[in-house]
Amino acid sequence: MATQVYLIGRIDDAIRHSESTVQCLTSNGHFDDVPFGHGTYHGSPYIATGQPERWADACRLQLELSDDSHAHARASLAMALSLEGAENEAIAVERGVVAIAEATRNPHSISQAFLAAGLVHRYADPAAALAALRKALQIAQESGNRFDESHTAVVLSQLEVRHGAPQSALDHLALAIRNYQDSGNIATSRSPLAILAALLYRLRHYESAATLAEFAANPLAHKAFPEISETIARLRKVLGDDAYESLAGRGESMTNAAMASYALEQIDLARADLLQVGRSP
Repeated sequence: MATQVYLIGRIDDAIRHSESTVQCLTSNGHFDDVPFGHGTYHGSPYIATGQPERWADACRLQLELSDDSHAHARASLAMALSLEGAENEAIAVERGVVAIAEATRNPHSISQAFLAAGLVHRYADPAAALAALRKALQIAQESGNRFDESHTAVVLSQLEVRHGAPQSALDHLALAIRNYQDSGNIATSRSPLAILAALLYRLRHYESAATLAEFAANPLAHKAFPEISETIARLRKVLGDDAYESLAGRGESMTNAAMASYALEQIDLARADLLQVGRSP
């Protein structure tokens, strides 16, 4: 779909396409239905601008126009509501989505449904969220769907950071960063960097965390992974404003490719440190 050009950085173009799509869908004209409920993608560019409520509107419109046979629109609406902060409503919308998706035997639908379950339950029921996300990742990988694999790995890593599984979190962050870099996905590539900055802070890799933090802190990251704001505040306190600004400025001057390489290098260093600690008596 034309709206997906936001993934490669053409956000304004994608939003224009999204607005045109809404005009077409709400006019008196006759247009073919987008199969499997995937018409919700026309609202996805608003994720990149930190406006998940606009994505939610697109999902509601799709639900008005189709039977949502694969539960894709409901899964998308649940995720949009979760990013919007409407957790209770998101949980209510998500209820039953996995069962509908599983009945289709469509791997993309099923992995998306489990991703939605993981995202909406990540704060209310972390154990259930972890189980759902691991299932989503397994299905995405078995079916060769790197799109679902990447997004699931990011949300999974957030929970692993929060609940004490740093090695696994580093593995999933490296996976997402490589996939986004290989595919040219600029729009969501900063989300794993935001989570990595938070993890590096926890591991006391303060300078590398500061180098990542401001580069990562785009509108999507602030909405989806609010710990980036807290991480930045803590780094300023530990390093001092001048040192933080210097390191952050270094990061902000990097290209996407350079930052991805830097992040992967820091992941390798953090892995080595964790292994060394694990070997200590």
